[in-house]
Amino acid sequence: MKPGIYLKEIWSDDDIVELKIESFDGKSLFSANMYIGRQGLMYGGQQSLKDLIDTLTVFKDQVNGGICDIQMGAFGPEYANGAFHARLHFHHHSKIHITVEAESGFEDFGTKNVAGRATLYLITEPVLLDNFIVELKMLSSGSRDEAKLEAE
Repeated sequence: MKPGIYLKEIWSDDDIVELKIESFDGKSLFSANMYIGRQGLMYGGQQSLKDLIDTLTVFKDQVNGGICDIQMGAFGPEYANGAFHARLHFHHHSKIHITVEAESGFEDFGTKNVAGRATLYLITEPVLLDNFIVELKMLSSGSRDEAKLEAE
């Protein structure tokens, strides 16, 4: 597996998609499942697939230091499954630095209710972001069940 962010559709209906999101930095792999709407905001202000595509489409042209936040799922035990937040930041016009924070679903662990958490750091390029946007559009339309943002 190459470093990157991998989205795989597990289940969906007309309104919601359950995704498995894997983040891999070349050394550490973190995986969590979460729900995301096809259109319109869900709880916690997270983005829908349509919002995500629109946001990334604007961001890809902001090569002079643009910043973009991706939020899927929601952090905390009161929400279903996991959470994913990625901050993309253009660095020197040709590289995009990504900080990923992710959380798995909460589970009982002795007397506690806990979730795994990870912070990973990735670097990608604008052309790979373009490919990711195309794959997200196909995922959103149902013509594909995976999308990936490859990293170095």
